[in-house]
Amino acid sequence: MHHEAPLHEFMGLTFNLSNILMITVASLVVFLIALVSTRSLAMKPTGMQNFMEWIMDFVKNIIKSNMDWKSGGPFHILGITLIMYVFVSNMLGLPFAVVYDNELWWKSPTADPVVTLTLAVMVVALTHYYGIKVKGFGEYGKEYFKPYSFMFPIKVIEEFANTLTLGLRLYGNIYAGEILLALLVSITHIGVGGYLAAAVPTIIWQGFSVFIGSIQAFVFVMLTMVYMAHKVSHDH
Repeated sequence: MHHEAPLHEFMGLTFNLSNILMITVASLVVFLIALVSTRSLAMKPTGMQNFMEWIMDFVKNIIKSNMDWKSGGPFHILGITLIMYVFVSNMLGLPFAVVYDNELWWKSPTADPVVTLTLAVMVVALTHYYGIKVKGFGEYGKEYFKPYSFMFPIKVIEEFANTLTLGLRLYGNIYAGEILLALLVSITHIGVGGYLAAAVPTIIWQGFSVFIGSIQAFVFVMLTMVYMAHKVSHDH
């Protein structure tokens, strides 16, 4: 159950080959879903096009619950990309894990804190970028001193806290789910009795993990839009 990560040194940097592999797989899956969903567009959507339009409406409602559509519309594609990418990433490690030479190659990329924190840093950086773009550097900077100047260090700490909680919340939920699945699978090695004892709980937990993975994708996008609304909306 305690497997090593496949690490590779290159130009003084250490790369996790499993993360690179799984990030690439998740990106390809999301790309293929988008490609298939939009390949043959019709006035009356069916199949994958219907699914994609549902995702678009779902994300649109998330945005509109946090800011007006005029301000939030430009982030629609960002929200769709994030919710699909995070959901697919959460699901990849559920069916199985691939271990070769005691190195874990196939897992959910979001079960690694490096990946989830990188996503969180990207999101927070984008909120700052668009905040400055919409309000201008001067007006945006003043937000950190409202309503009182001593609020500045508190708001800086808040930015770091938002980044950590956004990334670690996603990582913790997905990693814990995969650990429990690994424990249940390890019981099957005891014998027929262990296999029978673990079969039903494993199926139930996999179903629950799909639910948790879906909720975490929703929460990640919801918080992204909350943070974005605080940066770009003048009424926040």
